[in-house]
Amino acid sequence: MRAVTVYRLDYGSNTRYHTRHPIGSVLEQRSHERVNNDNDLLRLARRLFVLDPADAVRIVIEVNQARRAILPERIRDCSAR
Repeated sequence: MRAVTVYRLDYGSNTRYHTRHPIGSVLEQRSHERVNNDNDLLRLARRLFVLDPADAVRIVIEVNQARRAILPERIRDCSAR
């Protein structure tokens, strides 16, 4: 399970550089990598954090966190005794 940070872009007066403000996070509970993981997480984030329909394009996720490798959970302790 991974937490992916959700940001709202602030265009402000300078259109060249956008500032990102963290507004929350979404949890990815899939145990296997699929084709649309990033798109599904973005769709979920937009559904949860949008204020109005025009605000949906300003919601983005941190893609580096979404593509981090999924490590298998430890089932038992395998340390040497």
